Amino acid sequence: MQKILGHLRKAIEKYNMIEEGDKIAVGLSGGKDSITLLMSLKALQRFYPKKFDIIAVSVNPGFEFFDSSFLKNICEKIVVKFFEEVSHIKEIVFDIRNEKNPCSLCANLRRGILNSVAIRENCNKIALGHNEDDVLETFLMNFYYAGNLSTFAPVSYMDRSKITLIRP
Repeated sequence: MQKILGHLRKAIEKYNMIEEGDKIAVGLSGGKDSITLLMSLKALQRFYPKKFDIIAVSVNPGFEFFDSSFLKNICEKIVVKFFEEVSHIKEIVFDIRNEKNPCSLCANLRRGILNSVAIRENCNKIALGHNEDDVLETFLMNFYYAGNLSTFAPVSYMDRSKITLIRP
């Protein structure tokens, strides 16, 4: 954990990701990236010179097998407020739209719901957990499908929602 915290703090300071008084919604999918991010931010919160608050937000896409009890337990254990936002993503993507390539639409719907919860809970930042593979995959997809050499930035301000997206 010490090594992860070192890398996390270095990225946060290099890209000026956290300011005094920030309230950060951590997108919690249940995968290793988002859980590691949540636990690392909670650990950083204990000693970081700039004080900030965090909440965890999980978007329930409406699949019968989706179970958030594991995520709730993690949040209770580390004392982070947990929000589960139940949605109709499964119904929209598969039943109504019958998408052949559902990933993009699903991701956009999840991101919109995450933004809405962050706004409702007075967060000024959203933190997403991504790893090197995610960055490379985005780079290759942009190159292949859009014909440009780009990937996501570590910090992005979203004009419409007035929220800053950070990817430490």
